[in-house]
Amino acid sequence: MAVRTPDPDPEPEDAGLGGFGDAQPPAPSGNPGWLTDFELEEARRRLPMLYVEAIPVRTDGSGQVTELGILLRSTPMGEMTRTIVSGRVRFGETIRDALFRHVENDLGPMAFPLLPPQPLPFTVAEYFPIPGVSAYHDDRQHAVSLAFVVPVTGTCEPRQDALEVTWFTPEEAGSDAVSAEMEGGRGTLIRLALANLGLLR
Repeated sequence: MAVRTPDPDPEPEDAGLGGFGDAQPPAPSGNPGWLTDFELEEARRRLPMLYVEAIPVRTDGSGQVTELGILLRSTPMGEMTRTIVSGRVRFGETIRDALFRHVENDLGPMAFPLLPPQPLPFTVAEYFPIPGVSAYHDDRQHAVSLAFVVPVTGTCEPRQDALEVTWFTPEEAGSDAVSAEMEGGRGTLIRLALANLGLLR
């Protein structure tokens, strides 16, 4: 099955890894950081693309992670897969702003993510168009992704091409069954996040 890194965006310019992106209005004409479809395809053939990925979590009163949110989506081929919040970093955009934008675009404006002033990724994932080069695969491009755990405190209403967000306990999220449903090798990212949080069993 061909897998793409999330970009669920009506605006192809900002599509995410695996088919997720955002519904933003086009940038003003004359913006040198905005790419046409042709320019984007050319860039993808020549340069690694920079992405952010976010694993939304819910915590208890002591700050312990109790649930991880994983998106369910339908591929153009009609297959059901699971993925996480993801999308490209725009020209001139801070990592923090990109994270906030993609969490809001994928989970809705009422998700209320808690982002620190200087977010630090728990890992860096490299997606390659050739399967087997790394644990991560995106058939469109070579992409470098900064992966974050992001606590959310509000109501998550998936948008774009996500059908729902499913909340798993740490044990469920790290299971082989959930990992097998994740696209592009993101089951590995979930397990790395759990290990970083001290929750991998």
